[in-house]
Amino acid sequence: MQITREDLNPCTIKLSVVCSPEQVSDAFDRALKAISKEVRLPGFRPGHAPKHMVEKMVSKDELYNQAADELVRRTYEKALKDQNIEPDPGVRPSVELEELDREAKIATYSAKVPLPPKIELSEYKGLPANRPAIEVTDEEVQYQITELRKRQGSREAVLDRNAQEGDYGVVNIKVEGESGEGRTFMVVIGQTFPSLDAALPGMASEEMRSVELEFPDNFSDKALAGTKQKSQITLNSISAVSMPELNDEFAKALNSDSVEELTARMRESIVQAKEQMTRDMVQDQLLESLRGSSKIEVSDNMWEALANQRLSQISQEVRRQGKTIEDYAKENGMTVDELVKAWHEQAKVHVERAMVVREVFAKEKLAITNEELNTELFAMAQEYQMEPMELLEAMRKDGSLQELQFRAISRKVTDFLIENAVITETAEVGGSEKPAKKSTKAKPAKEADVATEEEAPKKKATKKKSE
Repeated sequence: MQITREDLNPCTIKLSVVCSPEQVSDAFDRALKAISKEVRLPGFRPGHAPKHMVEKMVSKDELYNQAADELVRRTYEKALKDQNIEPDPGVRPSVELEELDREAKIATYSAKVPLPPKIELSEYKGLPANRPAIEVTDEEVQYQITELRKRQGSREAVLDRNAQEGDYGVVNIKVEGESGEGRTFMVVIGQTFPSLDAALPGMASEEMRSVELEFPDNFSDKALAGTKQKSQITLNSISAVSMPELNDEFAKALNSDSVEELTARMRESIVQAKEQMTRDMVQDQLLESLRGSSKIEVSDNMWEALANQRLSQISQEVRRQGKTIEDYAKENGMTVDELVKAWHEQAKVHVERAMVVREVFAKEKLAITNEELNTELFAMAQEYQMEPMELLEAMRKDGSLQELQFRAISRKVTDFLIENAVITETAEVGGSEKPAKKSTKAKPAKEADVATEEEAPKKKATKKKSE
């Protein structure tokens, strides 16, 4: 066996392995023996049928796949020992089979070997961050209440006026020169695409118009996407949402005794949503600041696996929508290569942030309680729209309980970083920021006690609101 080593970076080694003819033959023999245990042949116990008979029962692809697994499994560990490499036990190597020929007894493969990450954290207490002030206007509250009224409303046909923005319409589009009845779509007027949005308002029910439509690249009908066509449009019908009156009866339907109570509850909901948003903003600033100022080395295997998993999920999602990954990339203004590169870069950032979180957790000797795990479980269940125990059982089955634990760790570390950060509160007024306002809440006494008089102002921080 010949081994060539290449150090790709401090945490990734590439091994190129050329197997011996004896190792290739042994791999195919072992593959046939393993397959024979699953093959039922009359007169033979499982695993005892002659190799030549078993071979007739399996495809070449199945045999070669099993032989490749046997070969890598038995030579990879030898290659590590030969090169005196101790890989990261928590990360899988990535193996690429380059050649496998049974007759010629040739097999070559390359393996990216992950080494444990190397992290030198910079100072993580007293990190600076900006946080916008939380303000809720009457207009925001009324907008959300109007949206509630729309959801509680019913759609009714419009007979006494022409179409206007926000109405629902059933529109038929027939491209000039095409036979048949054209294509019929249900649309929200004013929310389609520019040339159609310009044509529909003011039309009466059953009215026809001849217009030139410029169909967007992501139009649902691929035959028209990205083209400009002279078309006949017919507004078959118009309907609009009839909203219930804003009164105490409406408020009671939403578990509030009065309009005033509903308004107060809505305001509080918006405040909570904005508090979560600003917390996320501060969290992002702190983690990115710490990641950027720390020395972090991770194996390529870690972020490549994450990126490939997400790209695989995207491919499955777009296939269910009848699209291709090329369509998805184009809709997002990228080529497939650019999409892959973008996800690789993002995955590396995610992995490096995760390493930072774990390092802070270990350095501060933090711990996760059962109560904190339960809180995270309920939050995840709400995200996935599942019952908590149903989600827990599903995670047990697919071996993903570590995700629950890491989310709890991440929240714990984020809380710690925010408590110890120096946060500047800002607010936009008429497009410009108010003067910066430093937070004035002090840290816990045990840390304030060890600060000198000169250091104390730098150590002050605004604590986050408990969730």
